[in-house]
Amino acid sequence: MVCAAIHIAVVAMLVSLTALAIADESDNNQREALLCIKSHLSSPEGGALTTWNNTSLDMCTWRGVTCSSELPKPRLVVALDMEAQGLSGEIPPCISNLSSLTRIHLPNNGLSGGLASAADVAGLRYLNLSFNAIGGAIPKRLGTLRNLSSLDLTNNNIHGEIPPLLGSSSALESVGLADNYLTGGIPLFLANASSLRYLSLKNNSLYGSIPAALFNSSTIREIYLGENNLSGAIPPVTIFPSQITNLDLTTNSLTGGIPPSLGNLSSLTALLAAENQLQGSIPDFSKLSALRYLDLSYNNLSGTVNPSVYNMSSITFLGLANNNLEGIMPPGIGNTLPNIQVLIMSDNHFHGEIPKSLANASNMQFLYLANNSLRGVIPSFGLMTDLRVVMLYSNQLEAGDWAFLSSLKNCSNLQKLHFGENNLRGDMPSSVAELPKTLTSLALPSNYISGTIPLEIGNLSSISLLYLGNNLLTGSIPHTLGQLNNLVVLSLSQNIFSGEIPQSIGNLNRLTELYLAENQLTGRIPATLSRCQQLLALNLSCNALTGSISGDMFIKLNQLSWLLDLSHNQFINSIPLELGSLINLASLNISHNKLTGRIPSTLGSCVRLESLRVGGNFLEGSIPQSLANLRGTKVLDFSQNNLSGAIPDFFGTFTSLQYLNMSYNNFEGPIPVDGIFADRNKVFVQGNPHLCTNVPMDELTVCSASASKRKNKLIIPMLAAFSSIILLSSILGLYFLIVNVFLKRKWKSNEHMDHTYMELKTLTYSDVSKATNNFSAANIVGSGHFGTVYRGILHTEDTMVAVKVFKLDQCGALDSFMAECKALKNIRHRNLVKVITACSTYDPMGSEFKALVFEYMANGSLESRLHTKFDRCGDLSLGERISIAFDIASALEYLHNQCIPPVVHCDLKPSNVLFNNDDVACVCDFGLARSIRVYSSGTQSISTSMAGPRGSIGYIAPEYGMGSQISTEGDVYSYGIILLEMLTGRHPTNEIFTDGLTLRMYVNASLSQIKDILDPRLIPEMTEQPSNHTLQLHEHKKTVPSRCKLGGVEGILTCTIREIASKLGGLRLSMLT
Repeated sequence: MVCAAIHIAVVAMLVSLTALAIADESDNNQREALLCIKSHLSSPEGGALTTWNNTSLDMCTWRGVTCSSELPKPRLVVALDMEAQGLSGEIPPCISNLSSLTRIHLPNNGLSGGLASAADVAGLRYLNLSFNAIGGAIPKRLGTLRNLSSLDLTNNNIHGEIPPLLGSSSALESVGLADNYLTGGIPLFLANASSLRYLSLKNNSLYGSIPAALFNSSTIREIYLGENNLSGAIPPVTIFPSQITNLDLTTNSLTGGIPPSLGNLSSLTALLAAENQLQGSIPDFSKLSALRYLDLSYNNLSGTVNPSVYNMSSITFLGLANNNLEGIMPPGIGNTLPNIQVLIMSDNHFHGEIPKSLANASNMQFLYLANNSLRGVIPSFGLMTDLRVVMLYSNQLEAGDWAFLSSLKNCSNLQKLHFGENNLRGDMPSSVAELPKTLTSLALPSNYISGTIPLEIGNLSSISLLYLGNNLLTGSIPHTLGQLNNLVVLSLSQNIFSGEIPQSIGNLNRLTELYLAENQLTGRIPATLSRCQQLLALNLSCNALTGSISGDMFIKLNQLSWLLDLSHNQFINSIPLELGSLINLASLNISHNKLTGRIPSTLGSCVRLESLRVGGNFLEGSIPQSLANLRGTKVLDFSQNNLSGAIPDFFGTFTSLQYLNMSYNNFEGPIPVDGIFADRNKVFVQGNPHLCTNVPMDELTVCSASASKRKNKLIIPMLAAFSSIILLSSILGLYFLIVNVFLKRKWKSNEHMDHTYMELKTLTYSDVSKATNNFSAANIVGSGHFGTVYRGILHTEDTMVAVKVFKLDQCGALDSFMAECKALKNIRHRNLVKVITACSTYDPMGSEFKALVFEYMANGSLESRLHTKFDRCGDLSLGERISIAFDIASALEYLHNQCIPPVVHCDLKPSNVLFNNDDVACVCDFGLARSIRVYSSGTQSISTSMAGPRGSIGYIAPEYGMGSQISTEGDVYSYGIILLEMLTGRHPTNEIFTDGLTLRMYVNASLSQIKDILDPRLIPEMTEQPSNHTLQLHEHKKTVPSRCKLGGVEGILTCTIREIASKLGGLRLSMLT
């Protein structure tokens, strides 16, 4: 008995010793695995890994380590939890030695390397390595871990495709792969995962369609697929009841309509489908009683908003911006959306008034109703005590008694107010100074606000952006603006401010943009402005500022990088050398001042200049060689100075140069031929009598002995003026004569006049930017003083369009835009370039942006056909020239006689005559156009007096140069010059026209020798002898109306354009065989 007991005790002791040995061996293996992991990772001093060492015998007490709790031993490591511990390095293969490990939770660290080691942990149920720097592809074996229920690899550097078998495990419930670089499609196994509740694939590069099974899973609750390249239609939901609560499809390329079945997802709390290509109407969402977030912005949705949307009482965020939605806002919207916090309905076609009930939405924080057609008085927002941002710009809203502004003082968290481009009138109220001191942005530009800026505006201590430009504000700029120490942008341009720029502006040491252009400011630039050393853009143009440009100031303002515009003032003395310190400046405009001296060579240090304008001064000397450094320049304007020497060859090496104006100086020698000089539409050299060309051009002397021959032609004395009947008779008679002595040609013309209008659709800055490929230089087809014309394709158009973007930093550009809009608003004719729409908004920097969209004229201009080789159509025949003349006359006849009130073009010239796809001539560019009043007697009353010549040199009526008022006769004069130019092939500014000789004098003096003055390209068509010319001319003079005469001192054609068009119509018919 005793022996048996002893035996049992010995066996028990052996078993215990064996178990202890096994436990010790397991502990050692687990400890070694953990220490191996530590050796491959690092953490900050005192971090989690500092407790992982051999001095602590119980590894289960190490920070971040969890062991199994089963007894008896061995205890095994089952979890590693070290979130945000500053870990770095790669997860080593030895982690798979922790054979019982089921949980790895290491998010928000700096781990790198791949996922292979983690995928080798066979028993893994939970893996979270989100917000690290892990790269490579997802191992295929990770998709085969049968126990894995939660996978989160969000925000890493993972690329490649999602493993096709991921989701094959019935245990998988949650997958987070957002914010990586994944490509390919969504695997079908993942879409069909039987237990999947959560799926986030946001912000990758996934493509293809969304598997329908994903939307019809009985377990799925949250789906986040935004910011990918997914395409196709949104799948319909066919399984009910669905468990989906969150659906995010934002920023993809999804097409088609919104499936009505989404309206049956009664558990849905968030539906986000913004920034796609969805079309059609918004379906009935009346069953979405739990919906809190609905964002359908930036699509192509149309029609009226389904009434159910305005009745979802649970909704807090409603985004409908940038669609084609229309209709009115329901009168009771503020009562039916009691919980609304964010309402975004900008960039649509909503009309009517803003409902007064909206004020009852007391939880409102962000209100965006901009760029619609809303009208009426802006209601009070005083009950919205948590209101932070209000965007109502680009509507037709009115201020009333400005009570809405006073009510905003109750909004203690207010940050941004933007009411620009509306119909706000009256004096700026003093209540503007009572706005909450939390306000950081106040924008009221492009309204009709008058009066002075209250001195108390200096109380808005937090304001950083202040836009009051393009109003009717008067008086001086208040010195209290200098108290706004947080001001970053100050825009007061295009008002009627007078007096000097206040010295206190220099207190704004955070200012980056200052716009004071187009006012009536006088005096010098205050020296204190040099303290604003953060300035990136400074525009003081179009004022009456005087004194010298301070070099010392711009040494201190060397951060200027966007714009420095001091043009159209009265600055004197030389250009300071110190402007060369602005080495990052993109645009420098000091044109149209009274500057003297030479162009400083230091400007060659401004190597990032894209635009340099110094025209309209009294500069002399040659172009500095140092300007050869400005290789990225796009615009150079040296016109209207006293510059001399040769035109530098290095301009021809500037590959980005799009506009070069050297006109009206004293340059001499040959014009370079390379680079931009090969495109005569981009280079302007007229008014330089000593320039010559090695490439024959009608208006320039060939660099040879031909110059002396040209002088001999001018010895014959010319009459200063002719009788009224001779010139017009000469012009029309000359056309009749040439028809009879030239061969006849066929000419087909469509007399139909299109009276239909395309409805003007609202365009955003983004629309125009996309259409022009981000205003790419490759899309530029022309550039003028007030604007640049791009070709492009709008998303609403199937054909090419021309987009004229106005240079609003140029004096008069805004007036030009308004003139074109006014002139084009109600006119339509086959011989006028068709306007499609307009864009008047703000660019992303908050600056005004205005553009017009026209039908694209693919076949060039009359200027290019007359004076350059136009290979596509060849030289213009006589018949074609007559048809063009008739087309232009038809356009003018319509403008002068069929428009109410009549429209005067004011800038008729060959470059403003374009040809459409059918080669029909169309008149364009109404930037100087004006309407005139007509009394019942039929006489015209002029609405605008001329402060100076209006139009282009050579084509402008002489009377305009003497201060005469605008009239239709001025257009007729310009038209007559174009007729002569088409016959002779000579510009009215041709270099032979000196010493008082003009094109019309040249023609009139040569009528007896018609062949000598005709465009040489027409001579081969002649079939009769020149001896018959004089006799036939006298015969055709009889057909010219006797009332067509020259009036005034120099002669404006007073024959009506209707009579001219009638005669040309008959002349054109005579060309038909």
